[in-house]
Amino acid sequence: MTLKGSVDYEVRGSVALLSIDNPPVNPLSSGVRQGLFENVRLALDNTEVKVIVITGRHRAFIAGADIGELGSVGESTVGLDETLKNMEESSKPIIAAINGTAFGGGLEVALCCDYRVANAKAPVGLPEVKLGLLPGAGGTQRLPRLIGAQAALDAILSGDPILAPAALQLGIVDEVTDGDVVDAAMNFAERLIAEGCPVRKIRDLTDMVVKDRGNTSIFQNARTANEKSRRNQFAPEMIVQCIEASINSDSFDEGMAVEQKCFAQCMKNSQREALIHVFFGERKAAKVAGIPKDTPLVAIKSASVVGSGTMGGGIAMNFANAGIPVTVYDYNSENLANGIKVIEGNYARTVKKGRLSQSLMDERMALISGTDDFDSLGSADVVVEAVYENLDLKKEIFLKLDMVMKPGAILATNTSGLDVDAIADVTARPESVVGMHFFSPANVMRLLEVVRGAKSSNSTLATAMGLGKQLGKVAVMAGNCPGFIGNRMLAGYTRQAALMILEGALPAQVDKVLYDFGMPMGPFAMNDMVGLDLGWRARKMSGGSNEVTVRIPDALCELGRYGQKNGKGYYLYKEGDRTPLPDPAADKVIADVCSELGLEQREFSDEEILKRCIYPLINIGAKILEEGMAQRPTDIDTVYLNGYGFPSYTGGPMWYADQIGLDHILADLEAFQQQLGDAWKPSELIRRLVKEGKNFASLED
Repeated sequence: MTLKGSVDYEVRGSVALLSIDNPPVNPLSSGVRQGLFENVRLALDNTEVKVIVITGRHRAFIAGADIGELGSVGESTVGLDETLKNMEESSKPIIAAINGTAFGGGLEVALCCDYRVANAKAPVGLPEVKLGLLPGAGGTQRLPRLIGAQAALDAILSGDPILAPAALQLGIVDEVTDGDVVDAAMNFAERLIAEGCPVRKIRDLTDMVVKDRGNTSIFQNARTANEKSRRNQFAPEMIVQCIEASINSDSFDEGMAVEQKCFAQCMKNSQREALIHVFFGERKAAKVAGIPKDTPLVAIKSASVVGSGTMGGGIAMNFANAGIPVTVYDYNSENLANGIKVIEGNYARTVKKGRLSQSLMDERMALISGTDDFDSLGSADVVVEAVYENLDLKKEIFLKLDMVMKPGAILATNTSGLDVDAIADVTARPESVVGMHFFSPANVMRLLEVVRGAKSSNSTLATAMGLGKQLGKVAVMAGNCPGFIGNRMLAGYTRQAALMILEGALPAQVDKVLYDFGMPMGPFAMNDMVGLDLGWRARKMSGGSNEVTVRIPDALCELGRYGQKNGKGYYLYKEGDRTPLPDPAADKVIADVCSELGLEQREFSDEEILKRCIYPLINIGAKILEEGMAQRPTDIDTVYLNGYGFPSYTGGPMWYADQIGLDHILADLEAFQQQLGDAWKPSELIRRLVKEGKNFASLED
C-alpha cells in the first residue's frame, strides 16, 4: 500500500533529529507511523547517537490521528501502539520538540517521549471527546501520571487546547521557548548528554498515582459535572473510568487494558460516527459552490456597527476579539454609553472568571469606540446593521449607509429572517450587500448565517464567509428566504409545541421530552427565558393576531406572567433561581384557553411529542434543500448544532433522520398529514429519496 506522509532523519553530532513531514498539519498517517518506528530503530542502532529529538515540519508537531484512516489501518502498516511501544522502550532519551499543534495522537506521541520542549505559541491537547472518542494510545493513562487525576480529567473531558505556557505550569511540557524549538531541544539534549543521558518514562512515574489514590471525590465530582454539562454523552463516562483506572489499577498495563476496552466501546457507539459527521460538516460549510477559490476579498482592517444594543454590542466584541478596530453607532448618546458599559461589563466578568487577562481586556476595549455621528462610520471596510427587526427601519438605515460608506465596503445586515434583497435594493450597490446573521449572545454563539442576496457579488460573499472565520465563527451560506435556514425550521418546531398544549399536553411534559432528547431546554422554558411579553407587545402594536398558537402566551401576559424576568410565565421561578417549576396557576390559564376555544383534550405519549417537534425540522430542512436555500444537508446540521442547541451527538436533524430511516420519517409525516392537515405534507425531496432508496447523506458533495 502507498504510505501517506514521511519522517526525515538526520544526525547532528550526538543527536538524531526526526522531522515529521505530512503537510499541512502532520496527522499520524501510515507513513508517519512507519517513519517514526523505523527511524527510532535507526537511531537506537547508531552508537554515535546519544539522544533522539522528534519535531514536525510545517505548522504542526502532529495535529492528531488521520481521521480518514480511523478504524481502517492495513495489516502491513505499523500501528500507533507499536510505534509508541518502540519509543517508550528506547534506552536513549527522546525529546519531543513541539513546534506547533500537538493534539490527540500528537500529544500521545509526545507523552511517550522522555521530555518535551515546546514553542511558546504551540497548543497541546487531547480533543478526542469532541469526536465521541477518548485518547486511545495511552493518553488517559500517561497524563494523570504526569499532572494528576484532576488536571487530566479537566483536560481530557473538555478537549480544549492548552497553550505551551499553561502546559508548562501544569507539567505537561518541561521547557518553553520563544525561539527556534529545534535549537532549544538540541540545547536540552546537550544538557542530558552532560548528565549521562537519563531516561524518564511517564509510565513509571508514581508520585501522582500515590497522591490521588483513594480520593474518590475527584471522580464523583467529574461524573456530577458530566451529568450537567455533557448530558447523554457516552465518551465522557468512559474517560472517567479510564482515568480512575490509571490511579487505582495495580499496574500501568492494567490501566491500559481498561483504556483499550473503553476506546473499543466508543468506536462502536453511534455517537462517534455522528460527531465525526459534525467535524467534517463544519469544514464542508466553508466551501461555497460557484465561488472560485481565487475570488478577490475585501481586506477587513476596520469595522462599524449600527446599533449599541445587545446584538450590536456582542458583534462589536467579535471584531475587537479578532483585533479589528470597530466603531459602534447609536443616535441616542445615553443608549450608546450604556451599550459600551455593557461591553465593558461582559469583558470584566470574563476577567473575573480567569478566562481573560486584564491587559487583554484593556487592549480589546481600546479597539472599541462609540459615536453618535452617522457619517463617521463611512471609513470602515465593513458595516453591520444590528437594529431591531423592522424592514422599513433597516431600509432607511441602508439608504443612509449607501451615502456614507466608502466604495468597496461590505454592507451587512444582521436580520434574523427579513428580505435581504429588499434591503439591498434601496442602495446603489446591491452587489456589496449581504446578510450576516449573528446569533445571540453574539460574542458567545459560534454560528454565523451568511445570507446570499440575489445581487451579492462573489467577492462580497467570499469576504463575509472569510470574515466569519476570522471572527471565530462557524459560517454557513444560506439563501434569502423568510427565516433563512435556522429560524425557518424553528418555526415548525415551536408551532407544534404550541399546538400540543392546546390539544392536552402540558408545558412540563413537552419540555421534559425535548430536554431528555438532549436540547438545552424545552420550547416553553426557552420562551420564558426570552420573555413572553416581547411577542405579546409586538402583536398589540400591530393590532393583534388571530393565530390560535398565540392565545395561551397572550393570556399569560394579560395576567402579568412574562417569564423569568418577573418570576412567572409558563413556569414559576424562585428569586435568584432560573429553574422552571411547574405552576398550577399557569396550567389553569392553559386549561381555560382550551375550554374557551372548545378544543378537545387528550393525552400525549413522549414518542409523539418528540416526533411532533423534531420531524418538522427534518421536513422543512428537506424543503430548504429542494429550493437551494442550503447547499447540503450537513450545512443544515451545522446551523442547528451551533445555533439552536441541537444535541451534537445526534449529528443534527438531517443526520438523525438518516439514522431513523427516511422511509419511517415519510410514513409518520403522511400519518400526521392525514390527522393534522397539510402543514405536515412531506417534502418532495423526502419522497424522491425514499423512492430511490437513498438518504440525505447521498446528497453530500
